[in-house]
Amino acid sequence: MDLAYLRAHPEHLPTFLTHQRIRETPVSGGEICAASRLTLDDGHSVFAKTWPERAGRPAPAGFFATEAAGLRWLRETGTVAVPEVVVALPELLALDWVESGEPTAEAAERFGRELAGLHRAGAPAFGAEWTGFIGALPQDNTPDPGPWSEWFARRRLLPYLRMSVDDGALGAKEAGLVEELIDRIGEFGGDEPPARIHGDLWRGNVLWGADDRVWLIDPAAHGGHRETDLAQLALFGGPPHLDRIMAAYREEWPLADGWRERMPLHQLHVLLVHSSLFGTAYRDAVAGAAHLALSGVRRATVDG
Repeated sequence: MDLAYLRAHPEHLPTFLTHQRIRETPVSGGEICAASRLTLDDGHSVFAKTWPERAGRPAPAGFFATEAAGLRWLRETGTVAVPEVVVALPELLALDWVESGEPTAEAAERFGRELAGLHRAGAPAFGAEWTGFIGALPQDNTPDPGPWSEWFARRRLLPYLRMSVDDGALGAKEAGLVEELIDRIGEFGGDEPPARIHGDLWRGNVLWGADDRVWLIDPAAHGGHRETDLAQLALFGGPPHLDRIMAAYREEWPLADGWRERMPLHQLHVLLVHSSLFGTAYRDAVAGAAHLALSGVRRATVDG
């Protein structure tokens, strides 16, 4: 099987793998999927993801189709580097292989400009036309005209707050902070038309390529607020050269006043997802982000 055959007959890939007709080398695939590098007969490689057997259940319906749709939607802008989808089947996803390299300041600056270009491509609405997932959790992508603040509260904060409270990950104190933030979300400002965003842009989903470009992987792509991608990028320590990325982005497309104060608000979405997935380990992080966001809006109210 070579790349041309695989593109023409993607449905045959599982059979070739089952009968060990393709050289398969396990690689790191993140916290959810099993991943491997597949070397084809023409020497070309692809990155394959499958739902792990250890999960004890099949992949959620539409799981790999959603990722494929998001990758294609981001890639079609011709801005930031996104791997080509080679195979998208219910049980697996295969992407063109990206050779990893070292982070450089030049690549970071280019990425900042390209990310601004991606966001500028826009979206017809908040949400998307495909089923949503973030990690292994469902995410409501029902298209919505906005405004952004109301949509973000209803579709990106409330569902994971409820999940975290129901599972005991958050207590009354933390839930109260998030609920106050949701009640006051209209006071944060910064509403913009929907941007085309990656949607889960933490440092683990940023791949530094040997071609001196930054590649985006594992998206939860949808129409959202561009500040969400930037805020997520700063979480968990951020990627190398984050200051260069941000400076290049802002030079290409300046951010609205108050964007720094809104960063914790945007980060709260991912932190609530983590508390839904991993329990009380993220309780303090959720409370800290909510408190920081509320402090900013309270200051603005007093100053105003």
